[in-house]
Amino acid sequence: MGSPQDIKETVKEKYGQAALWVVAGRGNACCGGNAASDGADPITSNLYDSMQADSIPEDALKASLGCGNPTALAQLLPGEVVLDLGSGGGIDVLLSARRVGPTGKAFGLDMTDEMLALARENQRKSGIENAEFLKGEIEHIPLPDNSVDVIISNCVINLSADKDRVLHEAFRVLKPGGRFAVSDVVVNGEVPLEIRKNVELWIGCIAGALDRDVYANKLSAAGFENVSLEVTRIYQPENARDFLGNAGIDLDRLALAVDNKFMSCFIRASKLNDFETPSGL
Repeated sequence: MGSPQDIKETVKEKYGQAALWVVAGRGNACCGGNAASDGADPITSNLYDSMQADSIPEDALKASLGCGNPTALAQLLPGEVVLDLGSGGGIDVLLSARRVGPTGKAFGLDMTDEMLALARENQRKSGIENAEFLKGEIEHIPLPDNSVDVIISNCVINLSADKDRVLHEAFRVLKPGGRFAVSDVVVNGEVPLEIRKNVELWIGCIAGALDRDVYANKLSAAGFENVSLEVTRIYQPENARDFLGNAGIDLDRLALAVDNKFMSCFIRASKLNDFETPSGL
């Protein structure tokens, strides 16, 4: 496995390339190499309904490299402040901004210049004013303590080499009573070493994925309560060929090794109000 800095630079390079592919009209270059709207990719396809897709610029949909639709499940309310960790082309930020309305606000945080440029152009095309895209790392969120009502993220936290820091930062910026509602890839059981040690596969949304129980425990350690994981999609052996195709490893042997191991989950947690007592105390 590469160093944290190697992982970060690889993520930045590949997601920057994906943004440029979208701008050039070539779909995206991640998670199997197909655009989210073409129905071919096992992770990114069919995540947004036609009403949502029609409400934002096409390039925002094409640049979606997520594994779920957190905006559909986060129960956003008018007037709330939303933060999307790893906002990419901006699809979840723009959809969130519409849902929280003019009295609310949606922030997107991304470290990739090309994705930020694409997201800001998508915002311009959409005419949405209550959104703002910030440059930064999800391990170091550039927002004050207790400033956000809801944190969303779409298949990004698994890409971080320091997930504990990400979750502690998420807890810090959430207001008391705030909610954590993200889509991410998790694993169920042991993962072949050939996948874990290949830094390129961090881009394919699997090499950095946590075991589902470990993910829950890390959220609790960061201070979150009411942690739950809901499976939304399980990836079958045939999907492994998309994941592993260019990694130079034995596809036939590993296809069965990943059967039912990798899955998308909707992960919920909350930050207690000041007057609430944590469970178990």
